[in-house]
Amino acid sequence: MRITSGHLIKALAVYSFCIITAISFLTLASDEADIHQKAIIKMALGLILFWIVIGGTLMCRLREPISRCVRNIPLNWRIKFILFATALALLEEAVTVTMTNLAPAFGSQIGEAFITASANYLHTVLFHSVIVFLPMFIAWSFLLGRYDFNPKQVFLLFGLVGSLAEMSMQPSNIFGGFWFFVYGLMVFLPACSIPPADLRNAKTPKLRHYVFAVVLPLVSPIILLPLAPLLKYLYDLMDPVFFVDSPFA
Repeated sequence: MRITSGHLIKALAVYSFCIITAISFLTLASDEADIHQKAIIKMALGLILFWIVIGGTLMCRLREPISRCVRNIPLNWRIKFILFATALALLEEAVTVTMTNLAPAFGSQIGEAFITASANYLHTVLFHSVIVFLPMFIAWSFLLGRYDFNPKQVFLLFGLVGSLAEMSMQPSNIFGGFWFFVYGLMVFLPACSIPPADLRNAKTPKLRHYVFAVVLPLVSPIILLPLAPLLKYLYDLMDPVFFVDSPFA
């Protein structure tokens, strides 16, 4: 049987469910885990429920009407892809920042347990997350203009990029298959909404193009270097409070 992208996504879903269930049970039932660790698990479960389970289900069920609406917007498809993916990334961060701010409800305190760099939404997206995702979306608009990756392949490839990015901050994150869904859902609907391959002059990708589709987004944030002085100025002006180190500190 030929293994397709759909099979891989289903396998990741089963794997993620098993891993998350085991970790959640072991942590929440443990007397050795402190209240902050348990709060982080609850935050992660909240993210999975609202972004992956509910959000992902809605995206799959409504992808056809949403894709039609997006295609009818009179803008270049590359611009629409970037804006759509950015909007979804902002929505995902709204969920994660909300979870971080619910630390007291989960038995901890804000700043002691968190799944975002800051409890302030604007600080998080402007200095830590979406600001980095934006060049990645630009990179994918370039890739989709040249190669005919289908939406499920885009989901998996960007999910891999996100997993590798998370691993750079915490190596054990590579074992959390759910990162594929956290990141993949940012680009799945936008990828469903682009024109067919013949209208984009996109060719069938070869193996090296799949590798390129991982490497290019990972290195794409370097295009932010010209904006570094402006971001540093805004960082100093806003004086954000972060729970982790910031490149602008």
